[in-house]
Amino acid sequence: MMWRQGFWLGWLVSLGLLVSGWVFTPTAAAFTDDQKLFLQAWRIVNQSYLDATFNHQNWWHMRQQYLRKPFADREAAYGAIDSLLGTLDDPFTRLLRPEEYRSLQVSTTGELSGVGLQVDLDPRSQKIRVVAPIAGSPAEAAGIQAGDFIVAIDGQDTAQFSLEEAANRMRGQQGTTVTLTLQSVDRNQTHEISIVRDRIALNPVTTVLDTQSAAQPIGYVRLAQFSANASQELTQGFQNLAQAGATAYILDLRNNPGGLLQAGIEIADLLLDDQPIVYTVNRQGVLDSFMGNHPALNHAPLAVLVNQGTASASEILAGALQDNDRAQLVGEQTFGKGLIQSLFELPDDSGLAVTVAKYETPNHHDIHRLGITPDVQVPLTAPLNPADLATARDEQYQAAIALFSQTPLSTDAIADAA
Repeated sequence: MMWRQGFWLGWLVSLGLLVSGWVFTPTAAAFTDDQKLFLQAWRIVNQSYLDATFNHQNWWHMRQQYLRKPFADREAAYGAIDSLLGTLDDPFTRLLRPEEYRSLQVSTTGELSGVGLQVDLDPRSQKIRVVAPIAGSPAEAAGIQAGDFIVAIDGQDTAQFSLEEAANRMRGQQGTTVTLTLQSVDRNQTHEISIVRDRIALNPVTTVLDTQSAAQPIGYVRLAQFSANASQELTQGFQNLAQAGATAYILDLRNNPGGLLQAGIEIADLLLDDQPIVYTVNRQGVLDSFMGNHPALNHAPLAVLVNQGTASASEILAGALQDNDRAQLVGEQTFGKGLIQSLFELPDDSGLAVTVAKYETPNHHDIHRLGITPDVQVPLTAPLNPADLATARDEQYQAAIALFSQTPLSTDAIADAA
């Protein structure tokens, strides 16, 4: 079976008695509800976290330190969980308060209202960093670039915000305005941008049949995010282009920040035969693999566009296509997120995102904090506007087109594409 492991949500059973040597621990009945919530969070990490050393600290001792006295209220319990998880030095393992947890679920299944930015916490500077603007979003139209730092939101320093708090402050009712203070990655100067929030389409698949740039029709497919229906939409996009006469394809993963692991694997399976897609390694060092389990949708020539905003599930897909010699990658070094998180639901409708595994490409490359090097490196001389994508002004797109002129299409490739 292909689905041996992946993202999962789960309710946890109540905790039993915890006793260790001479350390006295109250029975479960003696804990307050806020302490029980903390204990469940502690136990989830204890059982699932990738690093069994917990960043070289005594995890049981950490538990005892935080339970010396009751928490004043639920927010104090949340603060203790935040503090506990912070000791792991892993920005991807984090508490999601109820509103944040609901927003994360929505972001993989539907729409939300906001500016349309995917963000993370830069591990070196601890600043809120833009992974990528979502295609067609107000943030993309405003010219915000992957790698920009968000140093203030409506005049408030983001150093005081968690990742989810920053994201929530950028979300809001359609038609309202938020002001972001940005610091570009290549300079220390800051500048402000006021953006009007709008409804954000979270899984747009854009397809264009290009009959002008090459001797044969090229099907251009842009995927903005890996959400639950990404595979279905991408399949339809490829089929429509084939029926329109496309004989080669360019898949654009630039500024695609990832999403659901399963969606990335499903899409890789569409483009590969029975070949390895990705390997995962858990805390016990156990290696598992995801394999394609049916013939590829087509075998037509394929190029993939990537840049520093290509992250997570996008890198899984790009790495699988590169390592299996199915496609050449064109563009810039990718983001470098090689860790996998699972979501755990807590009884008060909050949740935990916990790093449970790391992944390797089919050739066993660990790309975390390194990224994937494209086969053809084409740095952009200037930021691309959305209107410039897949045009003569798009240098990376033109470099991908040039690959097809160097590799004549075979009869089989043309037949597959049709």
